[in-house]
Amino acid sequence: MKYVFALVLLVAGIAPAAAEKVDLSTMTCQQFISSDKETISLILAWLDGFYKDDDSPVIDMDAFVKNSEKLGTYCARNPQIGLITAADKVFDD
Repeated sequence: MKYVFALVLLVAGIAPAAAEKVDLSTMTCQQFISSDKETISLILAWLDGFYKDDDSPVIDMDAFVKNSEKLGTYCARNPQIGLITAADKVFDD
C-alpha cells in the first residue's frame, strides 16, 4: 500500500507538467536541452520505450544512461536539428 501512495505522490507531483502537450515531432534539440529536468526525464523515458527493439517490460539502465548521454551530446552539437531526427540517429545506432 505504501508503494501505491508513493506512486500517487509522484504522479501528483508531475500532474501540472503533464497537463500540457509536448509535440516531440516539432521540438528541436535546443528546446529539448533547454527544458526543465522533469520534462527532459519524461521525454527520455518515452524515447527509451519508443525506440526499444522488443516488447519486454525491462529497462536496461546502463543502455538508458548511455543513450541519454549520446542524445544530450548530439543535441548540444546540433541544436537546430529536430529532436526525433536526433533520436533516430542516436537510438538506431
